[in-house]
Amino acid sequence: MRLYLIRHPQPLVAKGICYGSSDVAADPHDHARILQSLLLSLPKNARFFSSPLQRCAGLARDVADVLGNVTLSFDARLAEMDFGSWELRTWDDIPRAEIDAWASDTIHYRPGGGESVLQMAQRVRAFHDEVLMLQQDCVVICHAGTIRLLLACQRSLLPAEMALYAAQSSHQIAYGEVIHLEWQIP
Repeated sequence: MRLYLIRHPQPLVAKGICYGSSDVAADPHDHARILQSLLLSLPKNARFFSSPLQRCAGLARDVADVLGNVTLSFDARLAEMDFGSWELRTWDDIPRAEIDAWASDTIHYRPGGGESVLQMAQRVRAFHDEVLMLQQDCVVICHAGTIRLLLACQRSLLPAEMALYAAQSSHQIAYGEVIHLEWQIP
């Protein structure tokens, strides 16, 4: 079984803005570029899943329309982390004490009163476990944070370990990048 993890196109957000679970649009030029490259590499018989946030959902709908006969499901568990009151603020505008509090308790702290990395890891783990039961190739269009947690799932980590792994992993997942994971199904 293969899992194709795809990061959404670049969002229409200024640099330095915290935009986690905010439903921001994707850059149309980046969307078109990624769509073209995906159509050449994605399996046609896979199940498709997407975060419901528009920067993912638009790409997922377009891929499904072009490939045709695709089962596409939107799953809120694939959304990026909710940064609460930090959403759509510049990182420089967020009080340093709050950022330091998050840095000192990366797993449990809820930035801006939103969601902790552990809470996100638990929902991503639940999605992962359900997808494995399908025992078929799946394409997942989502976010860098979600992808890092799905990569932690492949290591058979518990949610708290997943959260720590994802928090400590450097973020180098490009917009539109496809990461392949493989599982042996007994």
